[in-house]
Amino acid sequence: MGLFDFMKGKKELSLGAPVKGECIPIGEVADPTFADEILGKGMAIRPSDGRVYAPADGKISTVFPTGHAVGLTTADGAELLIHVGLDTVQLKGKHFQALVQADQQVKKGDLLLEADLEAIRGEGYDTVIPMIICNSDEFSDIKCKTEGTADIGEQVMTYSK
Repeated sequence: MGLFDFMKGKKELSLGAPVKGECIPIGEVADPTFADEILGKGMAIRPSDGRVYAPADGKISTVFPTGHAVGLTTADGAELLIHVGLDTVQLKGKHFQALVQADQQVKKGDLLLEADLEAIRGEGYDTVIPMIICNSDEFSDIKCKTEGTADIGEQVMTYSK
């Protein structure tokens, strides 16, 4: 067996930052559904901007009617959830505008939704943005950037199939 045979067939895949901001570990998100990885493994970003972009090429699987979250299935089969803020579903769509719809094909860097972060914070909500791989068990070696800042599209997660 060659030294690198264990890597045969394994492909490292990556996701870009959906927003510009400060990367934090998912365990620091003040919501146990995300922090305890109930929905899957991932990371979070404290956004400096309310524009949310596609972290990879794929197909929109879900757009929540309230515009606060979007589901995206990447070309390599990762089922992502990008959730803007905590408990923001209670805003019933106020301060959010979804710019995509279910079944739409998107490219990495396409604008998915816009949120008025100042207004959301003004109503008392945390604007942290978790990005979760909901089918994490189908991937190995999921690594997330958990400190420093990220620009839109900058690699913040890697995983193998």
